[in-house]
Amino acid sequence: MDTLIVLSMRQLAGGRRLLLLVALAALPVGLAILLTLMLGEDETSNSEYIDTLLDALLIGAVMPVISLVLATAAFGNEVEDRTLNYLVLKPIPRYQIVFAKLLATLVIGCPLVVFSGVAATLIADGGLGTRLVVLDSPLRASAATGIALLLGTVAYSSAFTWAGLVSTRALPYALVYVVLWEGLVSSFLGGVRFLSVRGYTLGLVHGLDDRSFAELANRVIEFPAALVGVAAVSVGFFLLAVKRLQEMDVP
Repeated sequence: MDTLIVLSMRQLAGGRRLLLLVALAALPVGLAILLTLMLGEDETSNSEYIDTLLDALLIGAVMPVISLVLATAAFGNEVEDRTLNYLVLKPIPRYQIVFAKLLATLVIGCPLVVFSGVAATLIADGGLGTRLVVLDSPLRASAATGIALLLGTVAYSSAFTWAGLVSTRALPYALVYVVLWEGLVSSFLGGVRFLSVRGYTLGLVHGLDDRSFAELANRVIEFPAALVGVAAVSVGFFLLAVKRLQEMDVP
């Protein structure tokens, strides 16, 4: 299985994909630098940071896009090239194949997403001498952001790995899902947050540091529900991916 993980990582990091993902992960960091440089020493805006940098950019765009680009390609290439049969002919249980593909996705995607969130948070809270946001504890807030983004990336990656097995057009379908459901619908309908990875991630951020992110209190689900939700998505779609691979019409 180790060989499969390494080969999957090489496949996912090949070409220009990794460079594009690194550039995407750098956007929140660059924006945090730009905004703090534009601020006076006494200017702060917690709402601007939470709404624009944390919610809309990091959780609403960077995390799901990095996850879907990698995860839909984990099996997508084999399905599209019709080489999946060579993979399943190996004497490896199919749950291990799915786990190896998912792990390869996470090894590449999680560091990008977590670093982006942690660095942007630290910079926004005075990393360049000015402050975009005033956090109760910068280290605790950055840790909360990093952990929430990590768990959100796991959930998205599990779901999109399954999607890559279901359809050869998983990438555009996943983009539509992220824009419509996670972006628009979950923003306007409060109940949808209980069925949204974005909603789970925001709930985790607030639950892990409710002082620094107090402004999220009235718009996120409770921490236990967020934790259960992200776990259910991660495990549920992993099992669905295993089931799908077992049922596919391959030798």
